[in-house]
Amino acid sequence: MRSQRSPTDVPPPGPSNPTGLRRDMAEAHQAVGFRASLTPDGAEAQLSAPVLQDIYLSGLRSWKRTLSRFWNDVLTGVFPASPLSWLFLFSAIQLAWSVQLDPSLGLMEKIKELLPDGGGQYHMLRGVLAGALFASCLWGALIFTLHVALRLLLSYHGWLQEPHGAMSSPTKTWLALVRIFSGRRPMLFSFQRSLPRQPVPSVQDTVRKYLESVRPILSEEDFDWTSVLAEEFLRLQASLLQWYLLLKSWWASNYVSDWWEEFVYLRSRNSLMVNSNYYMMDFLYVTPTPLQAARAGNAVHALLLFRHRLNRQEIPPTLLMGTRPLCSAQYEKIFNSTRVPGAQRDYIRHLRDSRHVAVFHRGRFFRVGTHSRNGLLPPRALEQQFQRILDDPSPACPQEEHLAALTAAPRDTWAQVRRSMKSQAAEALEAVVWFDKSFTLIVFSNGKLGLSVEHAWADCPIAGHMWEFTLATECFQLGYSTDGHCKGRPEPTLPQPQRLQWDLPDQIHPSITLALRGAKILSENIDCHVFPFSHFGKSFIRRCHLSSDSFVQTALQLAYFRDRGQFCLTYESAMTRLFLEGRTETVRSCTREACDFVRAMEDQEKTDPQRLVLFRVAVDKHQALLKAAMSGQGVDRHLFALYVVSRFLHLQTPFLDQVHAEQWQLSTSQIPVQQMHLFDVHNYPDYVSSGGGFGPADDHGYGVSYIFMGDDTITFHISSKKSSTKTDSHRLGQHIEDALLDVASLFQAGLHLKCRPRGLGEEDSGHGCGFLSSPTGGIKTSRTPTNF
Repeated sequence: MRSQRSPTDVPPPGPSNPTGLRRDMAEAHQAVGFRASLTPDGAEAQLSAPVLQDIYLSGLRSWKRTLSRFWNDVLTGVFPASPLSWLFLFSAIQLAWSVQLDPSLGLMEKIKELLPDGGGQYHMLRGVLAGALFASCLWGALIFTLHVALRLLLSYHGWLQEPHGAMSSPTKTWLALVRIFSGRRPMLFSFQRSLPRQPVPSVQDTVRKYLESVRPILSEEDFDWTSVLAEEFLRLQASLLQWYLLLKSWWASNYVSDWWEEFVYLRSRNSLMVNSNYYMMDFLYVTPTPLQAARAGNAVHALLLFRHRLNRQEIPPTLLMGTRPLCSAQYEKIFNSTRVPGAQRDYIRHLRDSRHVAVFHRGRFFRVGTHSRNGLLPPRALEQQFQRILDDPSPACPQEEHLAALTAAPRDTWAQVRRSMKSQAAEALEAVVWFDKSFTLIVFSNGKLGLSVEHAWADCPIAGHMWEFTLATECFQLGYSTDGHCKGRPEPTLPQPQRLQWDLPDQIHPSITLALRGAKILSENIDCHVFPFSHFGKSFIRRCHLSSDSFVQTALQLAYFRDRGQFCLTYESAMTRLFLEGRTETVRSCTREACDFVRAMEDQEKTDPQRLVLFRVAVDKHQALLKAAMSGQGVDRHLFALYVVSRFLHLQTPFLDQVHAEQWQLSTSQIPVQQMHLFDVHNYPDYVSSGGGFGPADDHGYGVSYIFMGDDTITFHISSKKSSTKTDSHRLGQHIEDALLDVASLFQAGLHLKCRPRGLGEEDSGHGCGFLSSPTGGIKTSRTPTNF
């Protein structure tokens, strides 16, 4: 948790739809940068090992993760059965045996013969043991059968191909069977053993889809050249590279996810700020309390409650359509996790437990305990501890105030400085590492909240799930007293928060100065624009019988064309958590169909009915791409994995080199609202998270995220770089609003648009939005507007 006196040091961002799509946030920037992590000045030496060895190690890591989750496997491995079902089966066998019935068809007698005969009183015990062994074997066979049946059912993806809003009889039958085999009250990790593995697509299909995706943005000459490279790749190298991927898909849990984490995130040497970390925001229009310490107390307690439920696996798994489970593996590293910098690659350190939070305020670091002998500290006690920090008049020590800027430095620089600090400040380093933490809660002086999230350990939906729980719990469950304080009584006997001491070597002082200067330059170069579009939202799009996400994505193509006068590669992140340890896939939203629609909108000779037909065709195409990505049949992760194998084998692949030299000038992401049952959007429409955002993936590009707030509002987060003469976040924001209204006007004949004129300029909105992750840290003080 962080605090800051002034908004001037606040840097920019680093992150629900009918099909159950879940989104990522800042990965496009990292995906573009991963190629550099494989170049000779980066990690080339690490790729000198044979590819078979790395595939073997990938599988070994998968098995180690399975063993590390042994206790969870004990609790969930028998799902959908339960330990009580074994007792019932054993009792039934013993009852049948007592009335001279042998349900084992003679097997129990043979088991008894194999057991040692102690004679006399042991004869009955042998019968009981034989019954227990037979019951265990039968029970295990039944559980294995259930797992296999459920995995086969979950491997079916025909439901994704259903027309929007329709469901065929086979899909209804499939849903019913999944519900039957899924058991009752599954725990968070109950379905992990039953999830299918992510399939390796056909190389021919992937190359064909890639060529189709770049056709709208390449000239005839460039497209012909790319096609020649693609044919050469298919003829010379594709089959060999594909063979290694198929081998890995059989041996490891997922053929791409560990390499994605390794090369896209952990080997990236860029600053985490803007390039990787993303942010999430508070309620847009309301603030439950203006008291900074009180808001921090409730929020931290809510986060600890979420961690408690996570440890006990009391968080239900995410289910699409209330039935189809998603992979829960990423939840394991939400808490107690840190990205530790290294010379050539970082690594994620995860602790089994932690009983404190680190607080940064006015350049000082504190350690605050979160537990007492009776369990979690109540919110009022946490508020008291945070208020003690706010009231502490002691100044920051020399260099301590800007020490955290080191975590915003390039990773090699931070790794080198950290090694020099470790011998003299080991205890303080163990307590906090800022930007490197899995997430950082930021609390402002006006009571607003924000979240900075490190990206390597998991994707946006996981942090978003936690954030939704936090906002709903601290506001609706814990609540505040009439004077704005947390409910309950202070505990004056609690020890004072511990001030962390830093014994910093003199040689790191210039590094701190350089890191702070670099962070400020990076921060001040970001143009971030956040605005709510309140003319219509999800309910209007639903009445159009269209996918909300595809509607917005197609409108974004129109907005970008009006902004830049051309089309560009567009990155939209889709989840692949239908598969074991799946993360994300790219939807290439700039399609030929979308371009045809955009040109029709700009052609004065086209009529609205013609434009509407083209719009529906573009939406259908986007939906098809989205469903293909979710079902493991996307383009980019397959090409990425092929490229990694080629580097292991030191093969020159001009086609793959060209693919991964592409620049994504429009990077987009929808932020999911996953737990609508926690919020009452009808009676309290303003009490919904306003989402979050991320930095642009290209120096001359945009980063755009959006969230559907309730039924009638879409909040957009747009980022670009001020140094570019080609981009302007406010200008694109206006184009997005105009594009959405122009598209909606095509449907106006039969549908009514609801206008909600309230904007960000209202006095009672209380929306200080300078709460983005900062190299200088924690309970952040900012009353700046939402434009950076």
